[in-house]
Amino acid sequence: MRLPSQRRRVSPQPSYRPEVLERMETTPPETGVEDTQNHAFDPHIDHDYALRPGPAVVDPMVKENSSLRKENCQLRLQIETFSLRQQFCVHRFADSDKDIRFFTRFASYDSLMCFWGSLQESQKVQRESISTLEPIDEFFLLLNFFALGSKERDLADWYGIHHHTVSKVIRSWSNYLFTILGSVRIWIPEKEIRRNLPAEFQLYPDTTVILDCTELRFQCPSSPLLQSEVFSSYKSHCTLKGLIGIAPHGPVTFVSALFAGSASDKQITRESGVLKMLKPAMAVMVDKGFLIDDIVPCKVYRPAFLSHRPQMSAGEVRETPTISRLRVHMERSIRRIKEHKIFDSVIPLSVLGNINQLFAVACLLTNYENGPLGNPGDV
Repeated sequence: MRLPSQRRRVSPQPSYRPEVLERMETTPPETGVEDTQNHAFDPHIDHDYALRPGPAVVDPMVKENSSLRKENCQLRLQIETFSLRQQFCVHRFADSDKDIRFFTRFASYDSLMCFWGSLQESQKVQRESISTLEPIDEFFLLLNFFALGSKERDLADWYGIHHHTVSKVIRSWSNYLFTILGSVRIWIPEKEIRRNLPAEFQLYPDTTVILDCTELRFQCPSSPLLQSEVFSSYKSHCTLKGLIGIAPHGPVTFVSALFAGSASDKQITRESGVLKMLKPAMAVMVDKGFLIDDIVPCKVYRPAFLSHRPQMSAGEVRETPTISRLRVHMERSIRRIKEHKIFDSVIPLSVLGNINQLFAVACLLTNYENGPLGNPGDV
């Protein structure tokens, strides 16, 4: 069966479709209005760079710039202050003389900076920094070691350095100060002493120096022979013994090297070198147990004591309280030295090779740390 013929469908031809840009409606520019956008990007149009903007544009920008600068300075100062407070250094305590006294034994921040300035001016010994710390902070670390008796590991934690570096700083600075302070003549001429003689010494006007020994406890060595040499029957401990001399008006004028604790006062006086400084016209003042009359070339003032005698003379009875009262000067001077807490505890054997420098520096620093000793009658 033959199917009827079907109509052939013919798909219509697609009509022309405008492009996207062509389909977009464009509005012709208004007459008399310049197309500023096109002109802005037109490379052929010159710009007048010499044309200055008006005050209405400049003044607000200047004010805003000035305000931002002030804010930036304030923020920078706050950051520096916060960083300084977090960092353990000498400038952190610049506003507190009480803290300076605690950490360094110097009376104030100004006196500490004055001493530091004199060290900087000295050209006798040049030294290089051996740590990441500033030189003044290395010096501050040494003063902490003296004043507080702090352990090296504690100091390392405070300053953020290795404890071996702390040991190097202490050894280097103690040797440096020993050289600098030791080069200054501390023995005062007789005329200078007479000019500064306190009124309390009018009965003893020829007194040139007050002498006494002090002992430092240190770790007992393992050798029985060494123990017997350094054992002090007075302290019942192994000690090192040194001779200190002060002028009647207070400053330390003589520091000896340290001797074994078993050495007598007479032996230390003979070997210390102080006898070379004494002359027949001078006089020394000592404690009642300091028996050096037969070795010194001058007069000796000493509180009287019986010493196998049945009683003292009337003159000795009257003189003894006066000399004892004047001897308070020496006791105070030694107390100032012992205020360096490094000498409070037992000194370890690890610092034995540097102990003479540490002892001498601690004694000499008292001439710079404090003011006058005051009246002997003060308590």
